[in-house]
Amino acid sequence: MTTTTKKAPEAAAKNYAAAEWKSLDRSRVEITGSIASEVWEKHRENALKNLNQSVTIDGFRKGNVPENILLAKVGEMSLLEEMAELSLPRAYADILIDQQIDAIGRPEIHVTKLAKGNPLEFKAVTAVVPKLDLPDYKALAAKTNHNKEKLAEKISDKELDEAILRLRKMHASHEGHDHEKMTPEEHEQAIMANLPELNEEFIKKLGDFADLADFKKKLSEMLLEDKRQAAKEKQRLAIAEALTGSVKNELPDLMIESELARTESQFKDDIERMGIKLDDYLKHLKKSLEDIRQEWRPQAEKKAKLQLILDEIAKAEKIKADPKAVEAEVEHIVSHYADADRERAAIYAETVLTNEKVFEWLENQ
Repeated sequence: MTTTTKKAPEAAAKNYAAAEWKSLDRSRVEITGSIASEVWEKHRENALKNLNQSVTIDGFRKGNVPENILLAKVGEMSLLEEMAELSLPRAYADILIDQQIDAIGRPEIHVTKLAKGNPLEFKAVTAVVPKLDLPDYKALAAKTNHNKEKLAEKISDKELDEAILRLRKMHASHEGHDHEKMTPEEHEQAIMANLPELNEEFIKKLGDFADLADFKKKLSEMLLEDKRQAAKEKQRLAIAEALTGSVKNELPDLMIESELARTESQFKDDIERMGIKLDDYLKHLKKSLEDIRQEWRPQAEKKAKLQLILDEIAKAEKIKADPKAVEAEVEHIVSHYADADRERAAIYAETVLTNEKVFEWLENQ
C-alpha cells in the first residue's frame, strides 16, 4: 500500500492546504486533505444565500430572511456544512490534478473536522483507472496468430446446398399443420413435404437475382464472407482471451457496473423488439433482473478489462483512429438516432474505431 504526501503548490494553495493519499483494494484510493480556514470560510456569503433559498419562514419571502433569524432557524452548524460543501469540490479537483490521480466516477467525501476558525479536514475515497501490469502483448498475439485458422477461399457445393435447403425450409408452407401437437420428427417431415421448388419464381421472392445461377453465385459470396467474418471473430476472441487472462489487476466496481449497465440496456431493448414485456420474460425464466446481472458480471468484468488493455496498447503503440472516419461515424449515429448526444457519439465512435485498429495491429504480429 502506497502513501503519498504533498503540500499544495502555490497555484492551488487557494483551494487546499495539504493532501496525502494511499492505495486501497479494487483500484481505489483514499485522499486525506485539509483546507485553510480563510479559504473555506470565504464561502460564507454564498452559503447564506443557498440556505436562504431553501428555508421557508412565515412572514418572510423565500430568499429574504434576515441572517440572524435564518441562523436561529437552521443553526450555525448548517451554515458551516454548506460552506464546506461549496469549498470541497474545488479542493478535490485541484488535488487530483496536482497529485496526478486518474480518478473516475463520483467520490465519497466525508468531513472529519469542521469548526469555525480551523482548517476543514476531510477524507475522500474514489475509484481510479487501474495501472495495468501489461503482458508481452506482441508475443501473446503472435502465439495466438500462429494457431489461427486459414481463411476459407471458397464455399463447397455441400455448404451451398445446405444453405439453400435452410432457405427453402424457412419458406415452406405450414397450412393444415398443428405444429404444437407434433413431435420434432413429425414437424421436420411436414416441412420437408412442403418445401418450395428451387426455381426462378422462388428466388425472385428472396431478392433481386437475374436467374438461378446468379442467385447461387451471390449466395456463395455471402456465405464466404460470413465464414471469413466468423473466422476473424474467432481469432479476435482468442487474442482477447489471451490478453485478459494474463492481466490480473482488480478493476474498480464502477467500471464493472458501467459495463453491466450497457449490457442491461441492450438486453431490455432486445426484449422490447421481440414484443415481450420484461417482467413476463423474467417470470418465464424464473429469475430476477439481479439474478441475470450476477450471471453477466464475469463477462462484464472481462469486457471492461479488455477495453483497458486495448487503451493501453493504443497508447503504447501510438495507434489512433482516423479523425475523418470518426466524424463520419458520428454523422451516421446522429442521423439515425435523433436523441443521440454528439459528444457521447464521438467518444463511442473513437473507441470502436481505435479498437478496430488495435486488433488489426495485433493480428499482424
